[in-house]
Amino acid sequence: MSALMDIWHAIQGLLTSADYITLGLIVVIAIVAGVLIQGLNSVISATFWSLVAFAALGFARAITLGHQDAIAFAKADWHAFLGMGMLTLVAYSVVFIVLIAVVNVIRSAVR
Repeated sequence: MSALMDIWHAIQGLLTSADYITLGLIVVIAIVAGVLIQGLNSVISATFWSLVAFAALGFARAITLGHQDAIAFAKADWHAFLGMGMLTLVAYSVVFIVLIAVVNVIRSAVR
């Protein structure tokens, strides 16, 4: 049970510490992925590609809005990814899985 609480606290920390642009990116990516998938059987692959899109858009945001050097930021971002804890990756994955599934269920119910 403590593992679930650890994941829950990681999700809460992720959602409460993120800025509005990051949360907006998460919501927009989840909506697009939830609309594009055919059913809930492909939610895992949609989550993987959503995480890739989130990383790419986060990189593009840092380059354009943050005026970062692309090469230096890519190296720093890669090292940050390698040092990221598994709990953080699980938290992001759970957020995307839940949002994509909710969007897909709503889309299926409307059709």
